Amino acid sequence: MEGRSLVTDHFDPTALQQSWPRPENPRPIVIFGAGSIVGDAHLPAYRQAGFPVAGIFDPDRQKAAALASAWGIPAFASQAEALSVPDAIFDLATPPAAHAAILSTLPIGAGALIQKPMGGDLAAATAILDICRDRQLKAAVNFQLRFAPMMLALRDAIAQGHLGKVVDFDAWLALATPWGLWPFLKGLPRIEIAMHSIHYLDLIRGLLGNPSGVHAKTIGHPNHDVAQTRTAAILDYGDSVRCVLSVNHDHDFGRRFQACEFRISGTEGAAYVKLGVNLDYPRGEPDELWIRPAGGSEWVEVPLQGAWFPDAFGNRMANLQRFVGGEDVELIGSVEDAWQTMALVEAAYQSSARPATAIAPLPGR
Repeated sequence: MEGRSLVTDHFDPTALQQSWPRPENPRPIVIFGAGSIVGDAHLPAYRQAGFPVAGIFDPDRQKAAALASAWGIPAFASQAEALSVPDAIFDLATPPAAHAAILSTLPIGAGALIQKPMGGDLAAATAILDICRDRQLKAAVNFQLRFAPMMLALRDAIAQGHLGKVVDFDAWLALATPWGLWPFLKGLPRIEIAMHSIHYLDLIRGLLGNPSGVHAKTIGHPNHDVAQTRTAAILDYGDSVRCVLSVNHDHDFGRRFQACEFRISGTEGAAYVKLGVNLDYPRGEPDELWIRPAGGSEWVEVPLQGAWFPDAFGNRMANLQRFVGGEDVELIGSVEDAWQTMALVEAAYQSSARPATAIAPLPGR
């Protein structure tokens, strides 16, 4: 994304957008799924935002009942009961293999939020897109990193020209991720890019647009059987932007030299982002956003009004609620847009599966 030219000695970090306007008349939310993400992020965010939750449904009724009881909300006895809530927004906090079947049962024209990824691969994403089109669903995928306070502020700073034209985007992760928190991942053939770095690919698309291609390699680790936990990728934006991701979820040697951060450089300014939730997940650390603005000589810390978890989930739902209610004209991260993120993910896996260009051997005498 190219920002407007801005030459100024004044930069007010407190004026950057960090939240999404709330809908005037929020609709009841019906949650499918009772996994850890619901208790860690969805329910805290919705309560904080003042969104009514009509109840939770999960095929594991005991699991749903326990979570619902902890939050003082109903647990639906059946899927049919969950679907009967009038004017509901349906929040599918379910594994990717379950999305299509649930979407096929939603009322025509309903609002829906689909947990990322949008299916297990691009073919599944296309099937989900077809279902949403056929049923005229107002559906978005929960790529909520775009809605984190730090990322809304970053996007606003870029749009206002505080960085000039973005020419470099570096993502660097060296951390220890507790994959055991998500037992449904066991045995899946695609993990790291499809379940984690997909957030970063989607965010980058939102800031820079679609790359023309991707070079990637994603691999596992000898200390465990998770399919992939380490990824290196280059997004091709031609000769205008250098965009690189280095992701290592197996840097399990203590906190001191772990990192989860982005560095965004422009022609006139730069930004640094720390994604704190991934460090010591799910407890996490505070997020950080620093900007050295165009015309400035010092780095300025942006005082953040919230964190990726759970605030981004509330902002994400606010945009969907407002779009369904006619208050927002754009549904950010719609299934149409999210399909393009899935296409980028697919291209990354295809790139990883192809052999690299061989290095010429030493000539013999």
